[in-house]
Amino acid sequence: MHAVVRLDGPAGPDDEPPAWGTAELMADAVRASASRVVVRTAYSPAVGELALRWGVQVDARPLRGDGLGPDDEAVAAYVAKCVTKGASETGAGTDHRLTTSDDIDAAPVTDHVRTLMRTCWNLGGLPEYAPLHLRAWAHTLGYRGHILTKSRAYSTTYAALRADRAEHLGHGEQGANDPSLITEVQWRYVGSGHAPGAAAIAAGIADDLHANREVAREALLREREGGSP
Repeated sequence: MHAVVRLDGPAGPDDEPPAWGTAELMADAVRASASRVVVRTAYSPAVGELALRWGVQVDARPLRGDGLGPDDEAVAAYVAKCVTKGASETGAGTDHRLTTSDDIDAAPVTDHVRTLMRTCWNLGGLPEYAPLHLRAWAHTLGYRGHILTKSRAYSTTYAALRADRAEHLGHGEQGANDPSLITEVQWRYVGSGHAPGAAAIAAGIADDLHANREVAREALLREREGGSP
């Protein structure tokens, strides 16, 4: 998980932070908080009560605007690169859902990720964890949230972004108050799914993918049993 942490002044985001609020002090606060935070899960007859903590790998770096360290543009580019990567590239699972536990063995992931996926699948079969729908999200290691979250005070809102995008695509600043401009906002549902030809192609691709998974699973099983892949 990557987080950008900032310290505002007493009046809010537009106010300078106090003189004692240095980057070094904030980095120490991040490390101290990460080492102390603990969340205890509800008791389960299968696994008991668990204490969830952050690991020891905490890397806190200051963002600078003077060219002496990473700036906001570099961070934005880094986040954009991570967001646009596929699940398999980031080690966060696969891009498709798992239908059976056998799909875990055939998934093109590392042994570590495969263990996490199998843990999600096994826990998802316990009644006390049914509300979490872990099996439905085992391909993403149980996580089904948004890739990005942010503070309104620090950043902006999606509503503001949508309004700016609509103005840009519709008419721009000069035509913002043009009374002759008409925007059509009525929509109707036409349909969904493939056309007949596209449906046949999609079915063929699905069959090929299923066959490839079966071949990969059988090869993996033979290799584990000591045979040739």
